[in-house]
Amino acid sequence: MSLASHYQDGSCAISFELFPPRTEKGMEALCENVRRLTQFMPAYFTCTYGAGGSSQGTTLEVLRKVREITGLPVASHLTCVGATAEDLEDYLAQATQTGVEYIVALRGDPPKGESAFKMTDGGFRYANELVEMIRSKFSNLGIAVAGYPEVHQEAVDAQTDLDNLKRKVDAGGDIIITQLFYDNADFYRFRDKCVAAGINVPIVPGILPVTNFAQADRIASMCKARIPNELREAMTESEDDKFQFEVGVQHARMQTADLLENDVPGIHYYVLNKSDAAEALLDGMQLGSA
Repeated sequence: MSLASHYQDGSCAISFELFPPRTEKGMEALCENVRRLTQFMPAYFTCTYGAGGSSQGTTLEVLRKVREITGLPVASHLTCVGATAEDLEDYLAQATQTGVEYIVALRGDPPKGESAFKMTDGGFRYANELVEMIRSKFSNLGIAVAGYPEVHQEAVDAQTDLDNLKRKVDAGGDIIITQLFYDNADFYRFRDKCVAAGINVPIVPGILPVTNFAQADRIASMCKARIPNELREAMTESEDDKFQFEVGVQHARMQTADLLENDVPGIHYYVLNKSDAAEALLDGMQLGSA
């Protein structure tokens, strides 16, 4: 099944993003959470890898286990950071042998301690170049690219960011998965601009449920996502973990319901390898694959 086809039947396809755990215990917990998440009939799972290409082997192991547990398609993230074109092709060959069907193609963030992206000799400077290579040499793979409702933090301005996104789609991106956001109005403005720019692939909003305000504030600051004042005020009324969890999950549930009313083709949930928040916010929702 092609990546884009998950979003063409009129339902709202959902997907979950994982990251490679550092320990065997973490892997066991991840597998149990994947089993619990499968009840919501996701279209596929994705998995990131560590900065500069670290943990790529663990990423493929996660995806292999997810395929075994769920029987669903899986997607690996792939970035240009610290890799030559040959390195990237080698990884893609390993990924396809593992059963990976889709790639989330990204330029990637600068490694920790560095303020700007540096192109590796023999590598790629931009994500659209990575997309072009995948499309030309691994044409069987579906490709997701990243969009930024609040503008990429390194972009000169919103129009430049949109132009970069169109280049990625024109190079062969099948769908757009957005960076996390907490105000749906930001997504709708972004979607309208994409349509006006002639971008006609499915645009899938990315949602990260806030379950701990300090953690969410840190993640949001890293990717320059705005936490609305009303959510900030509601969550900081108490430092109690259960209180913050319930407030954050309710906000994500309201985001989800509103997105459904506004005809999104799917939603991508950043679950941080846990299932409890996703289970709470998706309970009773009419989402997922038929």
